[in-house]
Amino acid sequence: MHRLVILGSLGEFVQLIQTAKRRGYYTIVCDGYAGSIGKSFADKAYDIDVGDTEAIAAMCRAEHADGIITSFSDYLFECMVKIAEAAGLKCYCGTEQLPCYRDKTRMKDLLTRLGIHTPAYRYVTKDFDDRELAGLRFPVVVKPIDKYGSRGVEVLDSVAEVREHFDHTCATSNIKKILVEEYHDGLEFNMMTWVLHGKVQVISIADREKTPIGNCQIPISSRNVYPSKRLDQVCDEAAGVLQKIADALGQTEGALSMQFFWNPHSGVSVCEFAGRFFGYEHELVEYAGGLNFEKLLLDYVYDGRAVEETFRDYSPRFPKTSAVLYFHGRPGMDVVHQETAQKLAKLPGVAETWLFYRSGETIIQHGPNPYVARYYITGDTREEIDELTRYFFAHMSITDGAGREVLYQNVIGA
Repeated sequence: MHRLVILGSLGEFVQLIQTAKRRGYYTIVCDGYAGSIGKSFADKAYDIDVGDTEAIAAMCRAEHADGIITSFSDYLFECMVKIAEAAGLKCYCGTEQLPCYRDKTRMKDLLTRLGIHTPAYRYVTKDFDDRELAGLRFPVVVKPIDKYGSRGVEVLDSVAEVREHFDHTCATSNIKKILVEEYHDGLEFNMMTWVLHGKVQVISIADREKTPIGNCQIPISSRNVYPSKRLDQVCDEAAGVLQKIADALGQTEGALSMQFFWNPHSGVSVCEFAGRFFGYEHELVEYAGGLNFEKLLLDYVYDGRAVEETFRDYSPRFPKTSAVLYFHGRPGMDVVHQETAQKLAKLPGVAETWLFYRSGETIIQHGPNPYVARYYITGDTREEIDELTRYFFAHMSITDGAGREVLYQNVIGA
């Protein structure tokens, strides 16, 4: 019996754990979330913080694990790479490659060296000279170099604002240097691929739509639609970009994703790339196109021929359309009345609903709940998805005890 370590136990990992068990694998689930839902399905569970990679590697050896897998998170990907190397387990990335995936400085430098367009950028420390930002077009996006999940990311309009917000940007960072890059107002896309024998296989490209909320905050992600309505315009160029990245990093197998901008005049401009799949979205590919990511991840660990078969006649031009609708809340407000949100969940075309807060709970920015609500919707055509989205955005409401709206108002993208 194969003994598989799955790094991660929150809701996104339940289907992976269940699929592994149905295949007859002995599942060992590990992370720092005691009592999380995924651990109730596993054969064995450990409460070890994923950052304690040496402890988890020792656990892998003690359990005689013959495989390890994770996805959906940059941090989990990083920890898996380190654990796999320490425990002698198969992994499609090595620790020597890791900095280019996880350190924005190394990532940006690699893109520049490869001649891949990326928004113009600078790195600055706290006492930077104004001349260090000379030539950048404002507004700019500021980011900590070593963090994820939009922590510390803001949109700023002047050099003075960059200086004023420096401490906030890197408050949770171990590196007291920040990335300052030009804000790109082009169309945005999410792209997921699998590298098979050194060749990038396109799994999906989605339209990534956002809603501005002001106050120096980056626009919030409000809807991603699969497949992109501009797939034929962007696919070949974007795939070529990721092939350059895979070749440069020596990645010959495994997940490789990218967020990128595009306009018809300047083409693809890379925001970021990652060695994992996008969380909260892989289900949409299965709804619209039929590919099951849990099967793919498990096949990679134990059945390489099945991976080859998956991509033999695969196409990212899906027969149906699906989308995720994200609803974000104002930090500090209390979630009380969710009746409208519950009613919308019963509409035809809604495949799955997640309401992340119980009545009386307070919205926490960058807390354990990524959103206030999330809906997966499906349809035969893009027109059906757009119509249902407009209805959601017009009627969705969650209020506090005084009847005040806690959600930001989403708008549909171009």
